Amino acid sequence: MKRHLVLATAAAAALLVGGAVTAVAVNGSGSGTSAPATAQGPGSGNGRQDIEDLREAHAAQVTAPQAAAAALTAVPGKVSGLDLDQDRPGLVWDADVLGNDGKWHKITLDAHTARVLNQRIDRGGDDDHARKHAALAGAQTDAAGAARKAAAGYGTVTSVDLDGDHRIKAVWEVETITEDGTEHKLLLDPHTGALSVAPARDAHDDRDGGDD
Repeated sequence: MKRHLVLATAAAAALLVGGAVTAVAVNGSGSGTSAPATAQGPGSGNGRQDIEDLREAHAAQVTAPQAAAAALTAVPGKVSGLDLDQDRPGLVWDADVLGNDGKWHKITLDAHTARVLNQRIDRGGDDDHARKHAALAGAQTDAAGAARKAAAGYGTVTSVDLDGDHRIKAVWEVETITEDGTEHKLLLDPHTGALSVAPARDAHDDRDGGDD
């Protein structure tokens, strides 16, 4: 579900006149989908729209907090990431867990039943794992808590990820989608629980090249 969408310049013009246009949303693979872009008020979110993601959010019967709980039942530890995605097994939650065994685990859960479909040890990304390990150790808010707080005002949660190096300070990055198909990216401080809306174009993402 993590896509960094770029709105066509026509959308910017629509914001100035308060109108609505059709913009092209482009994902990392270069493919585009058309979605209506409407003006967003201050603090209303990132303004990106994705009808396909909205369908997936509606179809999922397992929420992000429930997926986190199911993942921890399979592997006790701490969840560092959740992602709702349409995969070969169907609609699934992908969970990243730092197990109590000190190993990183990838767990795929059925988004309708929370049943574990696949589970494996993740042996890659040592630097990223080290940052997330340190961030999880000091976090007062876990992945489920971050998801619940974001969902309270910004729709259905489709992704939760602990960024251990977000402008030097670790944050929970939470993506949600509202009933009109508008996606929001929220940042939650794992220490204080403070929630904020990310800019429509996040410079940190641009430097990193974005998530797939």
